[in-house]
Amino acid sequence: MVQAWKARQGEAHGSWADKLSSILWSYRTTTKTATKETPYSMEYGTEAVLPAEIGQSARIMRYGLDNDTLHAMDLYLVEENRDRAKFRMNAYRKKMILTQNKRAYPRIIEEGDLVMKKIKNHGERGNLDPKYEGPFKIVGRAGVTAYYLEDAEGKSM
Repeated sequence: MVQAWKARQGEAHGSWADKLSSILWSYRTTTKTATKETPYSMEYGTEAVLPAEIGQSARIMRYGLDNDTLHAMDLYLVEENRDRAKFRMNAYRKKMILTQNKRAYPRIIEEGDLVMKKIKNHGERGNLDPKYEGPFKIVGRAGVTAYYLEDAEGKSM
């Protein structure tokens, strides 16, 4: 939605409030990658009627007496559709995590290794100042991912 906002804001030139409703409408009626559903259909159980369909579309022409039955069926199935979308979203997340972790290699850190320590309080440091200090030697394990360090003079950290 932020990308749509930025794209429309450039052409709006100060009349962004007039463009907000169309941006929200396009966001709510666009199918999302993770769920394969639109936010509108997830909320109301049916697809929105687009402004272009209001005239002579097949969907509008079929609107009739059996519409109440079809709408009741859509509302009956809305929870099932939400569960399916939740399942697809979790599968999408797992796929994204696997793709991201393909390039990650675990590092085994042992006693005696030299490491750099991140400077936590940057304070009045600038962008070009170093963000790490060291090297420090690992002298022991303090936890699962925490270590006891000492500097080059043998002073404990």
